[in-house]
Amino acid sequence: MKKIDSFTVDHLNLNRGIYVSRKDYIEDVVLTTFDIRMKRPNVEPVINTAELHAIEHLGATFLRNHEKVGEDVIYFGPMGCRTGFYLILNGDYTSEDIVWLVKELFEFIVQYEGEVPGARAKDCGNYLDLNLDMAKYIAKDFLNHPLSDLSEKNLLYK
Repeated sequence: MKKIDSFTVDHLNLNRGIYVSRKDYIEDVVLTTFDIRMKRPNVEPVINTAELHAIEHLGATFLRNHEKVGEDVIYFGPMGCRTGFYLILNGDYTSEDIVWLVKELFEFIVQYEGEVPGARAKDCGNYLDLNLDMAKYIAKDFLNHPLSDLSEKNLLYK
């Protein structure tokens, strides 16, 4: 079986950052998939499920309701390895094109107060596994580094 593209990225030398993971072309439509890498793979501890789940709920809600890009959000969800998230947008984008959006997203999470959206049994299949405080902590860490000082090593796969 052919190895899929995401398994060809050198995870031993992958920094935290925002990367274009792939682009899919469907007739005249381009879908850009981003790798929002919050933890260095195989170096830093992965994100626990409760905070990953809280970031997913907050992130999906924020992005799908965003006044500028909400209509173009196809998907926001966690990576199975628990080192970050995938964001799929309708359109042909570079990593640099969405830095402002990712910063807004994580600022929103850090400042969020109240019940996590969808944190009820009727809304979510695992509503008890959410940790807002740790989600905010991890979001703040990602904002502080690398989002505050992004460079090519955090925006382009090697």
